[in-house]
Amino acid sequence: MPERFEATLFADPGRPRISARVLLVAAHPDDETVGVGAQLHRCDDLFLLHLTDGAPRNLADARRHGFEDAPSYAAARARELRAALAAGSVSAARFSWGLPDQGLASVLPELCRRLAAFIQWLRPDALITHAYEGGHPDHDSAALGCQVALSALPLGRRPRRLEFAGYHAATGAPRWGRFVTEDASELTIPLTGAEQRRKAAMLACFTTQAAVLADAPRTQERLRPAPEHDFRHPPHPGPLWYERMGWGVTGVEWRNRAAEALAERSTGPAC
Repeated sequence: MPERFEATLFADPGRPRISARVLLVAAHPDDETVGVGAQLHRCDDLFLLHLTDGAPRNLADARRHGFEDAPSYAAARARELRAALAAGSVSAARFSWGLPDQGLASVLPELCRRLAAFIQWLRPDALITHAYEGGHPDHDSAALGCQVALSALPLGRRPRRLEFAGYHAATGAPRWGRFVTEDASELTIPLTGAEQRRKAAMLACFTTQAAVLADAPRTQERLRPAPEHDFRHPPHPGPLWYERMGWGVTGVEWRNRAAEALAERSTGPAC
């Protein structure tokens, strides 16, 4: 893979085609659009892996949107994803593991193992996923799963791991499109007028998520080479956004489960 392929390729103002094999690992349908939706149509060899079906099993979200059960709600979210990819002219091979929304923390060791096997099978040149930011426990689980999975692979077989900015509450109020810790490695991708229209059209397809996505940035995207996160510590001081929202797990519980997954990697079978 050319050395030029890094986060910089996505931010290239000339917007060249991206021929490298790209795997984007997202926790839910719509996360790929929030993260780098305006750039995905440029990828010629794109694979999308959604870890959950977007349907929490407590049915609160499902019933709020008029669905009686999780499968019906999950089917609606899948339809929205297909519509969004079509609206963005995105061509991709798609995989969904159909795990419960808000439930990835309970299967972290298995998630690491499955991701390692999937990545080893696919052999992507680059892997794009969530940052560790405390916005949603499933987002943080995807970040951990990808980092641990890649650590199990030989150095020469590891794809370049990139992460996109989602949302967090490090400053109190939820903040979209910014990393918790900003540094020189991150790249801001200012969206052209056409890209803004493309991203807006994609986001509009997620009708069940309209209220949630109202504050998602539509004028720029952020991407950076993923650092080695320390998942045994919180991503920022103070309450995490998912704790404040009651999304299935506390930060302490999530970090305890993360520690178990990390311990299994170091003392048990490779993830």
